[in-house]
Amino acid sequence: MRKTFVDIDGLRTSVYASLIRYLEEKEYIRWRPFDASNDNGATLEDLNEDKMKNFIHMARTKRNFPLPVETSPMSLLTHLDLIDDKGRLANAAVLLFGKKPQKYFITSEVKCVQFYGNVVEKPMPAYQIYRGDVFELVDQATSFVMSRINNWVGTRAKGEKADIPTRPELPIDAVKEAIVNAVCHRDYTSNASVQIMLFRDRLEVWNPGTLPYGLTVQKLHGPHKSLPANPLLADPMYWNGYIEKVGTGTEDIINKCREYGLKTPEFYQEEDFRVVIWRVNEEGDPMRSNDDPKAFQSVPMNEERLLEIIRENPSISRAALSKQLNMSERQVRKIIDQLRENGVLTREGGNSGKWIINRI
Repeated sequence: MRKTFVDIDGLRTSVYASLIRYLEEKEYIRWRPFDASNDNGATLEDLNEDKMKNFIHMARTKRNFPLPVETSPMSLLTHLDLIDDKGRLANAAVLLFGKKPQKYFITSEVKCVQFYGNVVEKPMPAYQIYRGDVFELVDQATSFVMSRINNWVGTRAKGEKADIPTRPELPIDAVKEAIVNAVCHRDYTSNASVQIMLFRDRLEVWNPGTLPYGLTVQKLHGPHKSLPANPLLADPMYWNGYIEKVGTGTEDIINKCREYGLKTPEFYQEEDFRVVIWRVNEEGDPMRSNDDPKAFQSVPMNEERLLEIIRENPSISRAALSKQLNMSERQVRKIIDQLRENGVLTREGGNSGKWIINRI
């Protein structure tokens, strides 16, 4: 009887290599960042071509992006390393340009809530869950915060322009930077969502995830390396002017708040990463503009309903808005004026033109 000799070590090596290849192909093990993985099953049909064209337009305006607006979706995705040679889309492509990103990544939404006091307790005057691509999430969440804080209104000074000076209670750049960091650098494998909580004395932005290895909370107060958790997500957000690539985000939050006269923001790394921006200055009073201004705060629900109506019909008139919202034209005009001051809404083409909802 003929004997067969088996190389056990060689067989073990071959089986192990085959197993690793199989697990990599099925994305059960991952050597790349989450945003670069391509096991989502999405196709080009799941992406919005208009979003990609708008991205190129904004990127050319903000950062001199090299591709023309007429660039095809495939060429743009290839340029940004968002599609591989097999035509598989990276997760970042869906998060950036998807028609419905939450169809594939349920927890990529942003939850925003406002509380009457300084602790988490009911009733809550406002609670919103925002869905969309990462740019929409940042804009919607920033609008949520800025429309619910005080806006200090001064008086017209003689000889100056006719606009009434206003000053939001919090610097919009700091608020937006905290939200951008949470959306861009979060752990997308977590079942938690980004949470934004507006208390009477502070704003808290919660980000599911941890700081990169070697980066500590203390280092965030000074110059530090840029170590994005999702580099393929961070790069397009840089091109659209949402972030910088030099690791200045947290420093900018601190500096903007200090320039505003607010207490120094705080950073915490526990189960999640948390940014705290204080709503009052060192003396405990909100910052105000000159001439003994007064504060006003709009009715958020009316703002959101107005924006929903405008999204459906950008050419709608103030009179029609007044009728649909069941309020006077004067009230509608006040809401529109504040949205314009906050950079959320603009009008193009005069009375016969249309409304444009801007990215903040």
